[in-house]
Amino acid sequence: MTALLAGKPYALLAYCRPGFEPECAEEIADHIQGPGKFERGDGWVLFTPNENHGAQLRELLAKQFIFSRQTVQVHSRVTLGTKDRLTPIVDALKVINGLYSDVWLEHPDSNEGKSLSGFTRKFGDYVAKALVQNNWLQPEQSRQRLHLFFPIQGEVMIATRPVRATDWLNGIPRLRMPCDAPSRSTLKMLEAILVLVDEPEKKFREGMTAVDLGAAPGGWTYQLVSRGLKVFAIDNGPMKGSMDGHHQVKHVRDDGFKYRPKNPVDWLVCDMVEQPIRIAELVAKWLASGNARRAIFNLKLPMKKRHMEVEKCFDLIDKRLRKADISYKISAKQLFHDREEITCYITTVKD
Repeated sequence: MTALLAGKPYALLAYCRPGFEPECAEEIADHIQGPGKFERGDGWVLFTPNENHGAQLRELLAKQFIFSRQTVQVHSRVTLGTKDRLTPIVDALKVINGLYSDVWLEHPDSNEGKSLSGFTRKFGDYVAKALVQNNWLQPEQSRQRLHLFFPIQGEVMIATRPVRATDWLNGIPRLRMPCDAPSRSTLKMLEAILVLVDEPEKKFREGMTAVDLGAAPGGWTYQLVSRGLKVFAIDNGPMKGSMDGHHQVKHVRDDGFKYRPKNPVDWLVCDMVEQPIRIAELVAKWLASGNARRAIFNLKLPMKKRHMEVEKCFDLIDKRLRKADISYKISAKQLFHDREEITCYITTVKD
């Protein structure tokens, strides 16, 4: 057992998409004060300050990072035996001496991590039983969730995080593919709405209008239509399935970079495959000119200097909107359903 500090958190663990550990670490480094150590695994990053800075770790936990799916505060890192894996965990929890609303056993979103899914499901029953026996499981008294993260089967990081409605086991949302959606990209839009948009039921209402640039075959349009919006689907390609000829959809065969609406719309969404800086400039023009009030869009990132590319795009958007004297809020996330990209949400509306 290592780095156990009488229950206090000593490190921040971030789950991320495998292959994006450098960007995840770089983004965390932008927000830390003082020296520290980074350790990267396949699908996770661990940041440990040189000293015990609990306040700094709590501040980091509250931040919304782009390349981190989920962050937790690590209290202990335990090496497990091959026979009795439960006792070392219970011993560590006795020192931590906390109360928890529930417990999640998690693993990285990597090939090796996924092979642990069967183990974590079965082992979870034994852990939950031990929590009950020691009176540590108190959902009525605690809003802290216990996270047991297994980078490998023989090791566990014992961590906590306040319970939040937008959290998912392993940082991976379980979303059901609608049977009548024309493409799986609809899940990306659904996840974006759930993760990035605060109170989406108020911001997507029947009677609103939207433009979907690069709409075909209609995966993103599907999510807008299902919320009662009228959608102008802009694409030279065909709409398919339930979105082909839908009464709430007007398919306009045009270039997404050239099209502009006759009247302002409530929403602009864009999933066109193009250089991220061009998409950032396009979205900024729509918002600066008042053609749209809110936008959800993807930035397809290059293979190198991806964090730097995101900052470059955000700087461009900031300059364009400041020049137009438009206040705005922006958030972004590399969603589970994203690949070499991030999804962004901008609103110019004061809610």
